Amino acid sequence: MANQRMTQTQLVRSLAEATEVPNKTARQLLDHLGSLAISEVKKNGVFVLPGLGRLVRVDRKARMGRNPATGEAIKIPAKKVVKFRVAKAAKDAIVPPKKK
Repeated sequence: MANQRMTQTQLVRSLAEATEVPNKTARQLLDHLGSLAISEVKKNGVFVLPGLGRLVRVDRKARMGRNPATGEAIKIPAKKVVKFRVAKAAKDAIVPPKKK
């Protein structure tokens, strides 16, 4: 079971136990955090989760691409995308930097 991902229910239960609140309260916290992140990225273009990273709205420029089936050049329009940038502390904790 080491390679199994944590489910939402397991996450809620773990949060509830760690903070000594009911499961319902932990689920509400998680739901509110998600909706808060979405509204902040829409409004300000960035949402920071301290210690984990940040959600950032990025404008992609229009560019030329290729249709992989025909090799034909196609124009890819500009668009906005959301990216998650992992905090350095979290990255270093998960994958320690190589020692020189």
